[in-house]
Amino acid sequence: MTEHDRPWPTSASAAPARLRSLATRLIGRNAAHADRISNAHLATVGATRWQYSTLVTLRDAGPASQAALSERTGIYRSDMVAVLNGLADVAYVERAPDPADRRRNIVTLTPTGRSHLRMLDQLVDEAQDDLLAPLSPAERAELIRSLQRLDDHHSSR
Repeated sequence: MTEHDRPWPTSASAAPARLRSLATRLIGRNAAHADRISNAHLATVGATRWQYSTLVTLRDAGPASQAALSERTGIYRSDMVAVLNGLADVAYVERAPDPADRRRNIVTLTPTGRSHLRMLDQLVDEAQDDLLAPLSPAERAELIRSLQRLDDHHSSR
């Protein structure tokens, strides 16, 4: 990586105070840290965060069409095809024609997928602990509440 490829100084303290006080910059930097940490944990078992999101959505919301999964996870429909192909290849999900509309498939989490997801949940929990290590449990809870409020506010626009 060249100097011009780096989006910010590698040391947070190297940035001017003005930059260190901007929420937009801090959220961006921490999003990059979160991606790096969570991707590293999931990669230990060859998983991705898109796979994790899809499996969680199937577990928590039940079987769904590809379009519904795309909407619920925020994964583009064209990308969802590749995610589902990968999950189906290892028997974590099954596709079957929708009895109400045979033109579309319903995706279901398999028992093997459910077992795999339990392991991924543990890895994601470890990633959360790594990311939030300097915060107390109360600070973590407050951060999550604040981020949820921001997300709810901006998602409703």
